Amino acid sequence: MTVIQAERLRKVYGESVAVADVSFTVEEGESVAIVGESGSGKTTVARMLLGLETPTSGTITVCGRARGAGRVSSKERRRRAREIQIVFQDPYSSLDKLQRIGDVISTSLSLHFSLTPAELRRRTLDLLESVGLAERHAALLPRQLSGGQRQRVAIARAIAVEPRVLVLDEAVAALDVSIQAQILNLLADLRAPGGMSYVFISHDLAVVNQISDTAIVMHRGAVVERGPTADLLRDPQEDYTRALLAAVPRPGWKPSRRIT
Repeated sequence: MTVIQAERLRKVYGESVAVADVSFTVEEGESVAIVGESGSGKTTVARMLLGLETPTSGTITVCGRARGAGRVSSKERRRRAREIQIVFQDPYSSLDKLQRIGDVISTSLSLHFSLTPAELRRRTLDLLESVGLAERHAALLPRQLSGGQRQRVAIARAIAVEPRVLVLDEAVAALDVSIQAQILNLLADLRAPGGMSYVFISHDLAVVNQISDTAIVMHRGAVVERGPTADLLRDPQEDYTRALLAAVPRPGWKPSRRIT
C-alpha cells in the first residue's frame, strides 16, 4: 500500500524556488531517504509532508487522503497526527524543558487514546522501554538526560500515537558516531514489527546507507538521482551524488546494512 504520494511538488519563496517538480512515493513499511546538502530543498519537502508548509503547486496524498491547504479542525489535526509524525534534529528544543519525561509521553498518549491511569502509566513505561530507557527516566527532566537519551524520548513520543509514517529530519546529525549507531539500530528494530514507514532526511550518505531502502538525491530544489540505496551508493550516476559520497568523512566506510 502507498502511504505517501507526492506529485510535482513546487515551493517558491518570493523569487527563490526551494523545491521544483519533486515527485516520489513511499510504500507501507518502506524507508525512503531524501539526501542533499543544506539548501537542497529536502527539509522543505519534509515540512510540506507534515503540513507545516503549503506547496505552491503539486499534490500530497497521505494514507489515501489528499492534504489540502487551509485551516483544519482539532479533530482533523489529531487524525493527521495518527498518520504521520516527525522527529527533529534537536530533541532538546522540541521537548518542554519543564515537563518530566513520563509526562511527555503520557500527554501524547492521552490526546489520542482513552486509557485508564493504570493503562496510561503502563503504556508510557512500555514506550520508554522500547527505546532503551528505564522506568527511572520517567521522573527526569530533559536537561537531566544526554543528547542520545533525549532523542530516544523524541522517538518514543512520536511512535506513541502509532503513526503510519515517521519523518526523521536530520535526527542523528547532532549526535556523535557511537550514539548515531545506537539510534539507527533502534530505528531499524522499531520499523520491522509494525510496518511503519520512514522518510529520512539527511546530508550524510553513511547514515542513509544504514536506514533506507530507497534514496532520493536532491540538489538546488530538484531530484538529480534516485534508486535503491545500495545500488545508488555502489554505482552513482550523477556527479553530485559522487561528490556527496566523496564527502563521507569516515575512514574505511563502505556500504553495509547495520552499524554494530
